[in-house]
Amino acid sequence: MNYETTVDASSSAPLSGEEHLVEARQEEAARRRKLIILAVVAILAVLIAVVAMTRGGKSDATAQQGVQAPTVSVIAPGRGAIQGTIQATGTLAARRELPVGVVGEGGRVVSVPVDAGQWVRAGQVLAVIDRSVQVQQTASSAANIEVARADARLAQSNLDRALQLVERGFISKADIDRLTATRDAAVARVRVAEAQYGERNARNAQLNIVAPAAGLLLTRNVEPGQVISPGSGTLFSIAKDGQFELLALVGETELAKLAVGVTAQVVPVGTDKVFTGQVWQVSPVIDQQTRQGTARIALSYAPELRPGGFATATIDSGTVVAPMLPESAILNDSQGRYVYIVGKGNKVERRAVKTGLVTENGLAIIEGLDGSEKVVLRAGGFLAPGDEVRPHIVKK
Repeated sequence: MNYETTVDASSSAPLSGEEHLVEARQEEAARRRKLIILAVVAILAVLIAVVAMTRGGKSDATAQQGVQAPTVSVIAPGRGAIQGTIQATGTLAARRELPVGVVGEGGRVVSVPVDAGQWVRAGQVLAVIDRSVQVQQTASSAANIEVARADARLAQSNLDRALQLVERGFISKADIDRLTATRDAAVARVRVAEAQYGERNARNAQLNIVAPAAGLLLTRNVEPGQVISPGSGTLFSIAKDGQFELLALVGETELAKLAVGVTAQVVPVGTDKVFTGQVWQVSPVIDQQTRQGTARIALSYAPELRPGGFATATIDSGTVVAPMLPESAILNDSQGRYVYIVGKGNKVERRAVKTGLVTENGLAIIEGLDGSEKVVLRAGGFLAPGDEVRPHIVKK
């Protein structure tokens, strides 16, 4: 029996010495390439780390330098004259209001020829009172005068005749004395009658309600047909000479800064028109409840000024020479108001201040600064005493 056998020469044939050498060289070259690649990767990693550390150090140094010395805006305020003002509110009123009522015995009102809002002159009739009864009483008084005068003439005639008879002895001295007394009494009764007549005329003159002075008639509280008497109260009110005033309520601290004669700008509610007045009286007392006093501001007549109306006033309170700072530069805490200034070595220092007048340009510093300091304008809340800064001076 025959068997055929096939043999794979590539798998079973042994390698020659030359082939072993080639394979060894190839493995050595692969290892070298790996080592080179690893070395290059390691060098690159070291270089990246060095660069990162260098940049990081510079950034940290820059950041640290920025935190230590931030740039802040500062200003040297100097000193200037500041016109002080006080804001106040109050009620408009007549500067001298004259209440007019019944002076005489009163009676029934016949006519009222005036009305509120009109100008009246001194002595002008405001209301006419019926005087029909008083006219008859006046006529009776006039007749009594004539009666008394007739009696006085008769008594004088009797005395004259008696004086002629006394020389002949027909009339005694006692009769002369009696006739003289009768004549004197008659003359006295004439004077009494004349006085009664004058009194009646004076009463009649007081029946009409007249204006005691010239001015603007503010109110009228009487109508024709009304019966009035001395107990009827005020029938008319007059603003003497048409002068008005603002009763401005001012706090006791501000009131102490005011003086008679300073000017004020008054704006009534309901209009934008500004009226210039003058403080003519400062209240000598302070209300114990509101802690306010009254500054009386005199105003000339204008249709927009209505007594009883509300108005605001801006009152001049004098001139103050002091540094001026914006509100952003002034800080406040439990210890009071203060500012930060940049001192020696650009170090931040805290300075306590006292503020005064408030104006459109800021607050006046009346205590704590002389105006030559470098004051931090903004961001003071992020600073602390001792911080080093780089000041940037802002011109006013």
